[in-house]
Amino acid sequence: MAKSTRNSLVLAKVQTTAGTDPVPAAGANAILVRNVNATPLSAEFVERNLIRPYMGNSGQIATTRYGQLEFEVELAGSGEAGTAPAFGPLLRACGFAETTVADTSVTYTPVSTGMELLALRYYLDGLFHNLLDARGTVSFDITAKAIPFMRFRLIGAYQPITDAAMPTGVDYSAFQKPLAANRANTPTWALGAYTGCLQSLTLDIANQLAWRELIGCNGAHISDRRPAGNVLMELPSIAQLNWPQMVLSAQDVPLSITHGVTPGNIVELEMPTAQLMNPSYSDQDGTAMLGLDTAFQPDQGNDEVAITFR
Repeated sequence: MAKSTRNSLVLAKVQTTAGTDPVPAAGANAILVRNVNATPLSAEFVERNLIRPYMGNSGQIATTRYGQLEFEVELAGSGEAGTAPAFGPLLRACGFAETTVADTSVTYTPVSTGMELLALRYYLDGLFHNLLDARGTVSFDITAKAIPFMRFRLIGAYQPITDAAMPTGVDYSAFQKPLAANRANTPTWALGAYTGCLQSLTLDIANQLAWRELIGCNGAHISDRRPAGNVLMELPSIAQLNWPQMVLSAQDVPLSITHGVTPGNIVELEMPTAQLMNPSYSDQDGTAMLGLDTAFQPDQGNDEVAITFR
């Protein structure tokens, strides 16, 4: 019987102990996703390279095994200032620390040690995939006339895939309806002191993610991060924004954007030290556009980006 990709479910819960399944529940840990792409079993192989009195393949032996899950999540708040968004565990598994100010805000900032683990459950129309000890990376996309979203890629320890019925009691009530990015819903953005007409802003945390397989231990490992992105705006005059000088001098300039206007559904992305590179022109509806790649540098450390929900 054919499997329906629409009949899918993702659950996620932070692990407190490596190797111990915290058992995510459909009523408390469901993640509202779109564009799911699963690699249920990833493996690396070595050739046997046998010598025999005839030609032909010798076969291969699997040396690693892990699973990978990619999906998008709409970027919105929790509905209540000071309450973490329902997708907060995903950000924590991507190397972010969560800091809560009661009734005010929840902020995610990168860390370089003590990165948390995640338990992921993925149901695909009767097939159950269970990934433990997962970590990942995330990117953000805020584009005019579109729904802002995050793209997650997570890898975790492979468990045997089994047949299982879809859990009941799935609850998505913690996920708020997103707002389209436009002038009304995205009230402010700034590149240094400049605030012109912005088409899009992207941010890729770009964690260097690998599956480590050693004798006695294995797991998802984040060895580094290289946050980068792009801004696309209407081409300003040099008097408004001297971007050639910024590029040539490798000047660090703050970049920020605020999306949402109602407390509980306001998201702020702040990158205090953005370096601008690779300028390019393009045309949009007969209007000249300027694209700039960005690389985000640390200042005191673990401060390249702050993602705040208010």
